[in-house]
Amino acid sequence: MSVPSDIDIAQAADLRPILEIAAKLGLTEDDLDLYGKFKAKVHLDVLKRLANRPQGKYIDVTAITPTPLGEGKTTTTVGLVQALGTDLGKSVVACIRQPSMGPTFNIKGGAAGGGYSQIIPMEDFNLHLTGDIHAISIAHNLVAAAIDTRMYHESRQSDEGLAKRGLKRLDIDPATITWNRVVDVCDRSMRQIQIGFNDDDLADGSPSPIFPRKTGVDIAVASELMAILALTTGLKDLRARVGRVVFGLNKQGNPVTLEDLGVAGAVTVLLKDAIMPNLMQTLEGQPAFVHAGPFANIAHGNSSIIADQIALKLADYVVTESGFGADIGMEKFFDIKCRYSGLIPNAVVLVATVRALKMHGGGPKVTPGAPLDKAYTEENLPLLEKGLANLGVHIRNVLRFGIPVVVAVNGFATDTEAEMEVVRQYAEGQGAFAAVKTTHWADGGRGAKALAEAVVAACEQPSNFQFLYPLDWPIKRKIEHIAREIYGADGVHFEPLAEQQIATYEKAGFGNLPICMAKTHLSLSHDPNLKGAPKGFTVPVREVRASVGAGFIYPLLGEMSTMPGLATAPAFMNIDLDLETGKIVGMF
Repeated sequence: MSVPSDIDIAQAADLRPILEIAAKLGLTEDDLDLYGKFKAKVHLDVLKRLANRPQGKYIDVTAITPTPLGEGKTTTTVGLVQALGTDLGKSVVACIRQPSMGPTFNIKGGAAGGGYSQIIPMEDFNLHLTGDIHAISIAHNLVAAAIDTRMYHESRQSDEGLAKRGLKRLDIDPATITWNRVVDVCDRSMRQIQIGFNDDDLADGSPSPIFPRKTGVDIAVASELMAILALTTGLKDLRARVGRVVFGLNKQGNPVTLEDLGVAGAVTVLLKDAIMPNLMQTLEGQPAFVHAGPFANIAHGNSSIIADQIALKLADYVVTESGFGADIGMEKFFDIKCRYSGLIPNAVVLVATVRALKMHGGGPKVTPGAPLDKAYTEENLPLLEKGLANLGVHIRNVLRFGIPVVVAVNGFATDTEAEMEVVRQYAEGQGAFAAVKTTHWADGGRGAKALAEAVVAACEQPSNFQFLYPLDWPIKRKIEHIAREIYGADGVHFEPLAEQQIATYEKAGFGNLPICMAKTHLSLSHDPNLKGAPKGFTVPVREVRASVGAGFIYPLLGEMSTMPGLATAPAFMNIDLDLETGKIVGMF
């Protein structure tokens, strides 16, 4: 069957007014700030009104280690929600992240799902939405300007002069500043920059900055403010977290915060609307909260606690999604997000594809934009069987947390029944509650009906949730435990800079925070070239940052970058505006 492009399907959809979607949840116009007819922000005081209502079932969707093409995790999330709502008649809400426009205009494209399992309007979803990422960017860059400005003025004024303006000398050490600028674009040339050039001959006669230093630019969704938006539980908590952010040390080696800098209040003001979740809809009319967008490989990779909290009071089932593989987004979902939310999922859905498993079995390289090798489009059971170990590691990692897992085998037209049966038997043999083929991309909700039935049953199973590590372990022990238990590493090597940073953070009292590993999503290890279930490797930690406001320690593994680069032929080359209809074309 020929399926139209994602954007053609989305633009042909029968969009329901967002007030109608809200009414399905018992929300009224007084609970919303409308952004046109088809999207809205939901007021936080809904939580107070619904405080005594019982919570729904909580489902996290994760995946095996993907190919560079992705394996349809968001599509599966939406398909499952549609099946629960349309085919099983359940009250259900999807909770997913807002995508960065960096990947939207690069290789990966958008993140609204695909085929007949999408969030709509997909153009709004993948572009500006309600401006949350812009708010993050402005707030973040205000902090960056405030840091450099403070150093400049402290260099020109005495303590007495500062005191007259109500300021105390911060004495920031420029070499310790960890706060880069941000922009929501993939731009590798900005990873390292130098600012504050001395120039005594400025044309306008203004004084030049005197702190020339090397810094960098990160993608906006890597901002600690984005992590805070995803992990906060309300405005008071937001203000407190922003104030606790540590951006560097003073020359005495003590942490300096945004509260010290005097910018925390202004940052909170810039984020006061962004803290409200965005309400949208699936193609089949189920409600969807789209809120916060931290990457999973360079941040914690989950949508907001606030969206989940509200959704769980409004619906019987809430399906959220963790970024990339279970070794990244799901581990952080449990060990970071669940710690701060107090919420425990009833079931995990682990998305797998025959294509990805063949890649892990030693199949040819998968390259975005290039045709797939016939190894991926023709039946090849030996290759598939060699790659099953990757699925096995992820199943065991879910079960390590004590939660039932259902494997969703996202079906492609070229997959054979024999291949599907091999995956099913293996998954169930490894302890999965069920393993189910899905065709939601082509068939919408009805293509995920069997998955929905399995998930409903899994939610009734007993569970014994436990965190991977206690917070009172030293930082290095927590990092080593994640590397050994989740990735399968032999151990960890800490570079001298990382050793120094860990000692500084523990001295400052930050040692009891959870760990947010920044690593490649293309391997269970730190090396994207190690496929399957690699063994015999040591994880290198080159740098460790403290996201104190967000509430985690942030090790950078191997060559992990906080600013992606554009591909040779990025997606923006195909995107344009139809000047006759005013519609966006070529997006996906």
